[in-house]
Amino acid sequence: MGPGQAERTNMSETSRTGFVAGLEDVVAAETRLSGVDGEAGELTIAGFPVEELAGRASFEETIYLLWHDTLPDAGRLADFREELAVQRELPRATLDLLRAVAGDEVPAMDALRMAAGTVNPGTDEEEALALVARVPTIVAAYWRMLGGEEPVDPDPGLGHAANYLYMLTGEAPGAELTRALETYLNTVSDHGMNASTFAARVIVATRSDFVSAAVGAIGALKGPLHGGAPGPALDVVFEIGESSRAEEYLREKLGRGERLMGFGHRIYRVRDPRADVLAAAAERLYMTDGDRELYELALEVEQTALRLLAEHKPGRNLQTNVEFYTALLLHGLGLPTQLFTPTFAAGRVAGWTAHCFEQRAADRLIRPQSVYVGSKDREWVPLQER
Repeated sequence: MGPGQAERTNMSETSRTGFVAGLEDVVAAETRLSGVDGEAGELTIAGFPVEELAGRASFEETIYLLWHDTLPDAGRLADFREELAVQRELPRATLDLLRAVAGDEVPAMDALRMAAGTVNPGTDEEEALALVARVPTIVAAYWRMLGGEEPVDPDPGLGHAANYLYMLTGEAPGAELTRALETYLNTVSDHGMNASTFAARVIVATRSDFVSAAVGAIGALKGPLHGGAPGPALDVVFEIGESSRAEEYLREKLGRGERLMGFGHRIYRVRDPRADVLAAAAERLYMTDGDRELYELALEVEQTALRLLAEHKPGRNLQTNVEFYTALLLHGLGLPTQLFTPTFAAGRVAGWTAHCFEQRAADRLIRPQSVYVGSKDREWVPLQER
C-alpha cells in the first residue's frame, strides 16, 4: 500500500468520528513510559509512582529506565554514565553558533532550539545520547556567554545533574544541591502525551530523525501554555514580599479576573503529585542550604492562595501545581528565571527521546484529519475584475 492509499484508508476510518478541538481526550498512542491519572492525582513513570522514583534515582538511572524499561545494575550504570560523559562536550560548530546568537541576546530557549539542531546525525541511539548529554551543556554555555563569561567544560568526574550546576557556576555543587536538581529532573522527565512529547512523536512518525524531533519538541515547550509558567509563579511571591500583604495582593488579582500562576492544572483535578515531590525537595534544600525566609513566605502565599481560590471559585478544587514548587526549587538552586524552562527541557529530553524510541518501534504515521469549514464552489475572478 502506498502513502496515498494509506492516507485514504485513514481518512475513511476517521471520517466516522466527530471533531474534537485540541484533540481533547483523544488517545493517540499506547505507552509504557508514563501514565497520568488526573482524577486520582497520580503520576506513574515507567511503573514507579513519581513519589517512589524522583527522590531516590539518579537522573542517569531514570533515563536508562525510560529507554530500557529496567533499572541498570552497577556495571551497566557506570557504562551508561561514561557514554553520556563522552557526548557531553559541545563541538566547535555548536559553540560558534551560541557565540553568534549571544551577541544578539536571543532568549535562552531560542538558543537551545538552534543549538540542539547541530547534533550530528547518526543512529537513533547515538542521537538520543547526544541530545540528553548536550542539552544541559548548551544551556549552561549559552548562559555564561550572555554574561560575558567563557563556558565551563564538563567535568567527567561529575554526574549529569552535578555537571549542569558546575557548568553554570564553575564550582562543583554539594550533595544537597545535586540531589535537589536530580529530584526535579526525575519529576519532569515524562508526563503523558503533553504538547512537546506529541510534537516529537509526530515528527519521528514520519521516519525523520531524533534531532529533528527534539528541535520540534523544544519549539513546543517554548510556548507559555506549556513550559513558560514557572517564572511567573515565583514572581508573585517576590511581589508580595511579606506574608502580611499576601491576602490583599491575591484578592486584588482574583478580583481583576487574573489567574494565580502555580495553581490549577488542565489534567489534575486534585493536587498535582509532582508538587508534593518538589515541595519535599524544596523544604530539604531551603532548610539546609537556602533562604528560609523566602521558603516560609512561599508557604504562606500558597496557603493563602488555596484558601482564596476555594472562596472565589467554589467547586473548582484548584490546587498547587508543579509550577509553584518548580520555581521555588530552581531559585533555591541559584538558577535565574530565564533558565527555568530550559532546565525543564534538560529533564524532559529524557522523555522525548524515550517516546521517539517507542514511536520508531510502532512505525505508524500520525495523520489526523481535519473538517473543512470554508467556502465551496467559488469561481475564479480575473485580477482586472476584482
